[in-house]
Amino acid sequence: MIFSNLFFLYLFFPICILCYFATKKNSYRNAVLIVFSLLFYACGQLNFLWLILLSALLNFVFGRAIEKWKGKAPATFFLALGLICNLGTLVVFKYTGFLLENINQLFHCNLHIPNLPLPLGISFFTFRLVSYLIDCAWGKVHAEKNFFTFLLYVSFFPITVSGPIARYASMQKDLHSRSISAYDISEGFGRIAIGLGKKVILADNLAPIVEQFLGNSLIDQTTFGLWYGIIVYSMQMYFDFSGYSDIAIGIARIFGFRVEENFRHPFLCRDITEFWQRWHITLGSFFRDYLLYVPIFGKRRKYAGLFLVWFCTGLWHGASWNYIIWGIYYGLFILLEMGIGKKGMKKIPAVIRHLFNKIIIVVGFGIFYCTDGITKLGNLFLGLMGLGNGGLSDALLTASLRNNLFLLLAALLCCFPILELPKKWMQKSAGAYVFFSITGTVLAAALFLLSSILLVDATNMPFLYTKF
Repeated sequence: MIFSNLFFLYLFFPICILCYFATKKNSYRNAVLIVFSLLFYACGQLNFLWLILLSALLNFVFGRAIEKWKGKAPATFFLALGLICNLGTLVVFKYTGFLLENINQLFHCNLHIPNLPLPLGISFFTFRLVSYLIDCAWGKVHAEKNFFTFLLYVSFFPITVSGPIARYASMQKDLHSRSISAYDISEGFGRIAIGLGKKVILADNLAPIVEQFLGNSLIDQTTFGLWYGIIVYSMQMYFDFSGYSDIAIGIARIFGFRVEENFRHPFLCRDITEFWQRWHITLGSFFRDYLLYVPIFGKRRKYAGLFLVWFCTGLWHGASWNYIIWGIYYGLFILLEMGIGKKGMKKIPAVIRHLFNKIIIVVGFGIFYCTDGITKLGNLFLGLMGLGNGGLSDALLTASLRNNLFLLLAALLCCFPILELPKKWMQKSAGAYVFFSITGTVLAAALFLLSSILLVDATNMPFLYTKF
């Protein structure tokens, strides 16, 4: 099941809300959310429901054991065991085929490559469990004493499948006690409408353009056509993933949970470092807090730690070399910016900085797109440099720009924080607050209705990040 689905929007979610608000006791509300979270996961992948239940049980036990023997050898043992179980499960399901393929190629073997299905959301809930165990060991949180409360943390349906990677430390208070105001409900539905609009109106309509210009032989595509395709793909990825995050944050807000922001207008960044402070924020903060300062060969090594973070950032996204190249690619530019230093970066004219980092970001999304092998990635670079077989431009590109002009302009405009200015005006006077509140409610309702209408005859297009 996905959020951009009429069954979810008009049946599953409303029934969940009715059952949730039918009681005021927190334990009953938690029970409602557990039941609907497990149903949500079962609708998406029933055959792996056992995995999320077993993961919750094992990590609950590991957390309690770490708390009981904190600072002693058994705590270290259970932490290590928990990390091995969690990360080992992720490696088995997600990377077994990739590892065996590379062993076969490198050593000319003929090992059997099993076709293992990928459990839904495994990359996301695994990292949340890892962060929980490490935080317990570091004393940042106390281990959860109620299994069903912990099960809710693990299975909470808005964030289990595609994030944000909300940590137990940020949810602990809301899991045990939460209050919900009319403002929370209003803000929640507003975020849902915005996220749905990003996905259905923008991302899903940008997808055919991407397929048209990147879906065939890249070496035969025109140079400008390739640049156009990866620029559109960059916006598609942003609206698809940030749209999911908006909906997830909005749903959680309605139920009284305040989940961390995952995107803050990343294309407004002034450098690559800032881009990753704005893009997939919860993943970046996870690697920064748990991996960057890990001792390597007994010491904390600055550059080795940075390489490890970006290698893992790429690998986390999928079992493919293009993702690893993509991660290291960004790591190299961040290393370059570190070498220049903050003062040195500020001396570079703002226009040049913006132009340079946008080219780097767009090319990065081109690398991200090429999952079909190194040959396709090489063809992309040849084409982008004007060394392909398609020439510079053709009538197809002109027609696409003309036919999709309003869609492209709307997508470009929505990359900017267009809602920030009304919020500032609302803070200045009561009249402005009332006016923009009413206007915002009407626009959110219209956006939700338009998205629903577009979903009636639409082909089911799942969120892109569900495959990671």
